[in-house]
Amino acid sequence: MKVQPWAVVSCLVLTLVACTNRQPLPEDLVRPDPPEPYRPAPLQPMRQDSVLREAEVFFGEGAQGVADALHHVFTDNDGPPMAYIVGEEGGAAVGLGFRYGQGTLYLADGTTSPIYWRGPSLGFDLGGSATRMFVLVYDLERVEDLYQRFVGVEGSLVLVGGLGVTYNRMNDVVLAPVRFGVGWRQGINVGYLHLSPDNSWIPF
Repeated sequence: MKVQPWAVVSCLVLTLVACTNRQPLPEDLVRPDPPEPYRPAPLQPMRQDSVLREAEVFFGEGAQGVADALHHVFTDNDGPPMAYIVGEEGGAAVGLGFRYGQGTLYLADGTTSPIYWRGPSLGFDLGGSATRMFVLVYDLERVEDLYQRFVGVEGSLVLVGGLGVTYNRMNDVVLAPVRFGVGWRQGINVGYLHLSPDNSWIPF
Protein backbone atom coordinates (compact mmCIF):
# COMPACT_ATOMS: atom_id res chain seq x y z
CA MET A 1 0.00 0.00 0.00
CA LYS A 2 1.38 3.38 -0.97
CA VAL A 3 1.63 5.91 1.86
CA GLN A 4 0.59 9.40 0.87
CA PRO A 5 3.13 12.18 1.66
CA TRP A 6 0.47 14.30 3.28
CA ALA A 7 -0.21 11.52 5.80
CA VAL A 8 3.42 11.43 6.90
CA VAL A 9 3.50 15.22 7.28
CA SER A 10 0.28 15.16 9.33
CA CYS A 11 1.73 12.58 11.76
CA LEU A 12 4.86 14.68 12.26
CA VAL A 13 2.82 17.81 12.95
CA LEU A 14 0.61 16.05 15.50
CA THR A 15 3.67 14.65 17.26
CA LEU A 16 5.30 18.08 17.53
CA VAL A 17 2.08 19.61 18.89
CA ALA A 18 1.79 16.88 21.53
CA CYS A 19 5.36 17.42 22.69
CA THR A 20 4.86 21.19 22.86
CA ASN A 21 1.68 20.89 24.98
CA ARG A 22 3.18 18.37 27.42
CA GLN A 23 2.93 19.70 30.97
CA PRO A 24 5.81 19.22 33.47
CA LEU A 25 5.23 16.78 36.31
CA PRO A 26 4.18 18.29 39.64
CA GLU A 27 7.01 18.66 42.10
CA ASP A 28 5.52 16.01 44.37
CA LEU A 29 5.65 13.49 41.51
CA VAL A 30 9.24 14.16 40.51
CA ARG A 31 11.48 11.37 41.69
CA PRO A 32 14.21 12.70 43.99
CA ASP A 33 17.80 11.66 43.57
CA PRO A 34 18.73 8.64 45.70
CA PRO A 35 20.38 9.63 49.00
CA GLU A 36 24.11 9.38 49.30
CA PRO A 37 25.25 6.31 51.26
CA TYR A 38 26.27 7.09 54.83
CA ARG A 39 30.00 7.46 55.24
CA PRO A 40 31.31 8.11 58.76
CA ALA A 41 33.74 10.98 59.07
CA PRO A 42 37.35 9.81 58.88
CA LEU A 43 39.20 9.63 62.16
CA GLN A 44 41.54 12.51 62.89
CA PRO A 45 45.02 12.09 64.38
CA MET A 46 45.61 12.91 68.02
CA ARG A 47 47.76 15.81 69.16
CA GLN A 48 51.23 14.56 69.95
CA ASP A 49 51.66 16.69 73.07
CA SER A 50 48.27 15.56 74.39
CA VAL A 51 49.13 11.87 73.92
CA LEU A 52 52.47 12.34 75.67
CA ARG A 53 50.86 14.18 78.57
CA GLU A 54 48.19 11.49 79.03
CA ALA A 55 50.82 8.74 78.97
CA GLU A 56 52.94 10.47 81.61
CA VAL A 57 49.88 10.95 83.85
CA PHE A 58 48.83 7.32 83.33
CA PHE A 59 52.21 5.77 84.10
CA GLY A 60 53.03 8.21 86.89
CA GLU A 61 56.33 9.52 88.13
CA GLY A 62 57.64 6.03 88.83
CA ALA A 63 57.99 5.21 85.13
CA GLN A 64 61.16 6.77 83.78
CA GLY A 65 61.62 7.16 80.05
CA VAL A 66 57.95 7.46 79.04
CA ALA A 67 58.70 10.46 76.82
CA ASP A 68 61.61 8.68 75.15
CA ALA A 69 59.51 5.57 74.52
CA LEU A 70 56.65 7.53 72.96
CA HIS A 71 58.95 9.69 70.86
CA HIS A 72 60.48 6.47 69.54
CA VAL A 73 57.02 5.31 68.46
CA PHE A 74 56.18 8.73 66.98
CA THR A 75 59.37 8.60 64.90
CA ASP A 76 58.75 5.04 63.71
CA ASN A 77 55.23 5.90 62.56
CA ASP A 78 55.67 9.46 61.25
CA GLY A 79 53.74 11.26 63.95
CA PRO A 80 51.01 10.89 66.55
CA PRO A 81 48.45 8.04 66.50
CA MET A 82 44.82 8.05 65.36
CA ALA A 83 43.76 6.74 68.78
CA TYR A 84 45.16 5.29 71.97
CA ILE A 85 44.13 2.70 74.54
CA VAL A 86 44.75 2.98 78.28
CA GLY A 87 44.41 -0.16 80.35
CA GLU A 88 45.89 -3.01 82.36
CA GLU A 89 47.05 -6.46 81.33
CA GLY A 90 47.95 -9.65 83.14
CA GLY A 91 49.70 -12.70 81.82
CA ALA A 92 52.28 -15.41 82.36
CA ALA A 93 54.09 -17.91 80.18
CA VAL A 94 56.62 -20.72 80.28
CA GLY A 95 56.56 -21.85 76.68
CA LEU A 96 52.78 -21.40 76.39
CA GLY A 97 50.93 -18.61 78.13
CA PHE A 98 47.96 -16.31 77.94
CA ARG A 99 47.32 -12.64 78.42
CA TYR A 100 44.15 -10.70 79.21
CA GLY A 101 43.55 -6.99 79.39
CA GLN A 102 40.91 -4.33 79.54
CA GLY A 103 40.93 -0.58 79.08
CA THR A 104 39.43 2.44 77.39
CA LEU A 105 39.79 3.55 73.78
CA TYR A 106 40.24 7.30 73.21
CA LEU A 107 39.67 9.15 69.91
CA ALA A 108 40.69 12.67 68.94
CA ASP A 109 37.10 13.97 69.09
CA GLY A 110 36.80 12.96 72.75
CA THR A 111 34.86 9.74 72.11
CA THR A 112 35.68 6.91 74.50
CA SER A 113 34.60 3.27 74.64
CA PRO A 114 35.57 0.19 76.66
CA ILE A 115 37.82 -2.32 74.94
CA TYR A 116 39.19 -5.75 75.87
CA TRP A 117 42.02 -7.90 74.55
CA ARG A 118 43.29 -11.42 74.99
CA GLY A 119 45.49 -13.93 73.29
CA PRO A 120 48.09 -16.66 73.58
CA SER A 121 51.79 -16.08 73.96
CA LEU A 122 53.99 -18.75 72.37
CA GLY A 123 57.75 -19.10 72.58
CA PHE A 124 60.65 -18.57 74.97
CA ASP A 125 59.06 -16.29 77.54
CA LEU A 126 60.05 -16.91 81.15
CA GLY A 127 58.30 -15.54 84.17
CA GLY A 128 55.15 -13.50 84.39
CA SER A 129 53.99 -9.91 84.38
CA ALA A 130 51.17 -7.68 85.53
CA THR A 131 51.43 -4.47 83.59
CA ARG A 132 49.87 -1.15 82.80
CA MET A 133 49.58 -0.72 79.07
CA PHE A 134 49.31 2.38 76.88
CA VAL A 135 48.63 1.39 73.25
CA LEU A 136 49.13 3.81 70.36
CA VAL A 137 46.94 2.98 67.34
CA TYR A 138 48.04 3.94 63.82
CA ASP A 139 46.36 3.94 60.38
CA LEU A 140 42.89 3.34 61.81
CA GLU A 141 40.00 4.35 59.51
CA ARG A 142 37.11 2.89 61.56
CA VAL A 143 36.84 1.82 65.17
CA GLU A 144 35.42 -1.48 63.95
CA ASP A 145 38.78 -2.27 62.35
CA LEU A 146 40.23 -2.71 65.85
CA TYR A 147 38.05 -5.72 66.62
CA GLN A 148 40.25 -8.45 65.17
CA ARG A 149 43.49 -10.34 65.80
CA PHE A 150 46.75 -8.40 65.62
CA VAL A 151 49.80 -10.54 65.03
CA GLY A 152 53.16 -9.52 66.39
CA VAL A 153 56.68 -10.63 67.18
CA GLU A 154 57.78 -9.38 70.57
CA GLY A 155 61.32 -9.15 71.85
CA SER A 156 61.48 -7.20 75.05
CA LEU A 157 62.97 -7.11 78.51
CA VAL A 158 60.55 -6.01 81.22
CA LEU A 159 62.04 -5.49 84.69
CA VAL A 160 60.70 -4.01 87.91
CA GLY A 161 60.27 -0.39 86.98
CA GLY A 162 61.01 -1.32 83.38
CA LEU A 163 59.17 -0.17 80.29
CA GLY A 164 58.91 -1.97 76.93
CA VAL A 165 57.58 -1.13 73.48
CA THR A 166 56.34 -3.76 71.00
CA TYR A 167 54.36 -3.79 67.75
CA ASN A 168 51.33 -5.73 66.52
CA ARG A 169 49.90 -5.40 63.03
CA MET A 170 46.94 -6.52 60.97
CA ASN A 171 46.55 -5.25 57.41
CA ASP A 172 47.26 -1.50 57.61
CA VAL A 173 46.42 -1.02 61.29
CA VAL A 174 49.39 -0.92 63.66
CA LEU A 175 49.32 -1.21 67.45
CA ALA A 176 52.26 -0.02 69.53
CA PRO A 177 51.77 -1.24 73.12
CA VAL A 178 53.92 0.50 75.73
CA ARG A 179 54.04 -1.63 78.88
CA PHE A 180 55.14 -0.83 82.41
CA GLY A 181 54.67 -2.94 85.52
CA VAL A 182 55.93 -5.32 88.15
CA GLY A 183 57.46 -8.75 87.63
CA TRP A 184 59.70 -9.61 84.73
CA ARG A 185 59.43 -11.16 81.33
CA GLN A 186 62.31 -11.89 79.06
CA GLY A 187 62.88 -13.40 75.65
CA ILE A 188 61.00 -13.59 72.38
CA ASN A 189 57.41 -14.73 72.07
CA VAL A 190 55.18 -15.01 69.04
CA GLY A 191 51.48 -14.53 69.60
CA TYR A 192 48.66 -12.15 68.88
CA LEU A 193 46.28 -9.77 70.59
CA HIS A 194 42.59 -10.22 69.89
CA LEU A 195 40.75 -6.94 70.57
CA SER A 196 36.99 -6.82 71.06
CA PRO A 197 34.27 -4.57 72.50
CA ASP A 198 33.15 -7.37 74.84
CA ASN A 199 34.98 -9.27 77.54
CA SER A 200 35.79 -12.95 77.01
CA TRP A 201 37.97 -15.48 78.83
CA ILE A 202 38.50 -17.58 75.70
CA PRO A 203 42.07 -16.73 74.65
CA PHE A 204 41.81 -17.90 71.02
